[in-house]
Amino acid sequence: MNAEFAQVEAALESRGFSRWDFTLDRIRQLLDMMGDPQRAFRSVHVTGTNGKTSTTRMIERLLRGHGLRTGMFTSPHLNTVNERICIDGEPISFDRFAAQYYEIAPLADLVDREASEPLTYFEMTVALAMGAFADTPIDVGVVEVGLGGETDSTNILGAEVAVITPIGIDHTKWLGETLAEIATMKSGIVHEGSTLVTSVQERSAMEPLLRRANAVGAKLVPEGRGFEVTSREVALGGQLVTIETRAARYQDLFVPLHGEYQAHNAALALAAAEVLLGAGEAKALDAEVVGEAFADFSSPGRLEVVRNAPAVILDAAHNPAGMEAMTKAVEEEFNFRKLVGVVGMLADKEVDHMLELLEPILDEIVITKSSSDRAMPAASLAKAAREVFGEDRVIVIPHLRDAIARGIELAEEADDIYESGGGVLVTGSVFTVADARKILVGRRG
Repeated sequence: MNAEFAQVEAALESRGFSRWDFTLDRIRQLLDMMGDPQRAFRSVHVTGTNGKTSTTRMIERLLRGHGLRTGMFTSPHLNTVNERICIDGEPISFDRFAAQYYEIAPLADLVDREASEPLTYFEMTVALAMGAFADTPIDVGVVEVGLGGETDSTNILGAEVAVITPIGIDHTKWLGETLAEIATMKSGIVHEGSTLVTSVQERSAMEPLLRRANAVGAKLVPEGRGFEVTSREVALGGQLVTIETRAARYQDLFVPLHGEYQAHNAALALAAAEVLLGAGEAKALDAEVVGEAFADFSSPGRLEVVRNAPAVILDAAHNPAGMEAMTKAVEEEFNFRKLVGVVGMLADKEVDHMLELLEPILDEIVITKSSSDRAMPAASLAKAAREVFGEDRVIVIPHLRDAIARGIELAEEADDIYESGGGVLVTGSVFTVADARKILVGRRG
């Protein structure tokens, strides 16, 4: 990392890394000053509660495989902020990120002076992405919502394809207390003349999506009627998945990710790519290209094995729905004699529920704390963990590096002279996994 990029990171963070202020007024004003770069390319917009990042990355890889020049925006990042903005699957360089920032900084200052609140960290990264995409130029942008949908800064896209992953209860302070309220907020990414491609949803979540689609005249491609996973089989390093869409059947695709939910993410991504490439109608894609795209796919921080003997697995599950899907995948696809959790959570999450979901798969749990200012103190999380796991199975090590080292030591106790039998699962929040990845994989960008 160079000094200039570090200065830009600091400038962005000074805007409040976790300051959330939801309005489209500021981002619209900034993009207007930039010449509305978001209008220079086609777009796919992805929201939902879980699986957004994996699905976004799959869509991008499929479109790139079919010859389109792609831009991709995801959040949060795991290592450095430039990871949020990718061109043709690769993060833009530190130098380009810094140059893009200095190009729009004077315009941002003008917006700040006129607005009641300055532009947020997230709004600035959205503007940087739109500028980079238009300057490249790209053919299509695949953009993940930051939070919700209707009032999220990314919703300036007015995308032609809206993609919604499974909706669950999360971020209730900002999105609402019920599935219906949350789904209504997320349905805001569906615009006039667009196509909505959605996962299977609970009825109370699906109804607001249908109302929105009808209100704006959007076409609907729902899982179960527009596409489906017809079979899946656990395979070495992932799974074999067969997907049927309105246009084609894709047999035995190798998806190098663990968990049934990733098979459904793959089906959702494939249906969305068909619609984009078919200009609103499902279009059969080249099966060989589809197979190559999925086989080449990776999703950092999603049941990612970053070390062996003992295995260390990173998973960014941070709400009950994500935790439930992850624990099912661990039970299905890994066979540890002993599994140790290294867990740090945010204070505003459903901590007790997530600990209850983890309890059946963990032999011991090491409680720790991430670098996030929203992280629950280790002592408070440990108190909750003891209620679920009992006193003897809970260890408290606030410093993450030391917690991981202790988790590895505990897992190694299950080894014998023939094989490694233990594993370590680092989970609980995106921030915990991001911090762990820097420790175990290194800071790359």
